[in-house]
Amino acid sequence: MRQIRPARVCRSWLFLEGANAAALERGPRTGADVLIQELEDFTPAALRATARALAAEVYPAWRQAGAVVAVRVNPLDGEGMDDLAAVMRGGPDIVALPKVAEPAQIVELDAAVTRFEREYRIAEGSTALLPNIEFARGLTVTQAIAGASRRTTACLLAAEDLAADLGAERGRDGIELAYCRQRFLVECIAAGVVAVDCPYTWSDRGGLESDTRWARRLGYRAKSAVDPEHAALINHDLSPGAGEVARARAIVAAFDAARGQGEARVEIDGALVEMPTYSNAKRLLARAEELQHWAGCG
Repeated sequence: MRQIRPARVCRSWLFLEGANAAALERGPRTGADVLIQELEDFTPAALRATARALAAEVYPAWRQAGAVVAVRVNPLDGEGMDDLAAVMRGGPDIVALPKVAEPAQIVELDAAVTRFEREYRIAEGSTALLPNIEFARGLTVTQAIAGASRRTTACLLAAEDLAADLGAERGRDGIELAYCRQRFLVECIAAGVVAVDCPYTWSDRGGLESDTRWARRLGYRAKSAVDPEHAALINHDLSPGAGEVARARAIVAAFDAARGQGEARVEIDGALVEMPTYSNAKRLLARAEELQHWAGCG
């Protein structure tokens, strides 16, 4: 039986043009953990029938390469139901819905996905949902949106539509969306789902690295991308490095030794290590081990 990489260890979530057969075929070579066939903004209306037909061809190849298979359909009050009727034949692992501003939209998506699972004899409940938060209204109720369906394992924050909704001026430093990214992370953590950070929509490698590291410092462990070249760097920067693993092991060992001697905390390199730091170090080691496991499964 195929093992599907859990959302918690999916670092890079890459959107690909839904009707671009060559781009879809190259998808697994990017190294992205999650490949998303994008049927909304990246697929002109005239090409959506072509994109839907490609799903059944593309998804098996993505699965064989070890990627998580995802698709972003159009809003359900538009062409989304037609999208679902076609792409669900390919049995995607995740269905993403854009422009989610109310929990009711996810309830409707859940019901539609369930219907198609039954129709196409897909294991009921096996398809995860990925609400895309793109408006201020959706951002303020992200926790409720995330809790509207048991299928929801992650939520994704969009950058461009959100900035447009706010009337914000976009910049490479992303400062105009800083609060939104922090708020979104808090809402997702409170809901118990993975927070997928918005993409860096410029091409420079240095800017992407800075943006990804800032997101990681906040607490993000996943980031979306719209440029195939970005997936590998996101994977690198959202994975614990050898130095971090070594430091985490030293913290755990020193803290365990101190507690064994009845001490409440221990000093390491001038920092007083208490239980929260110790717990974070153990979490980092567990993440490094899980990522290594899934690297071996690819």
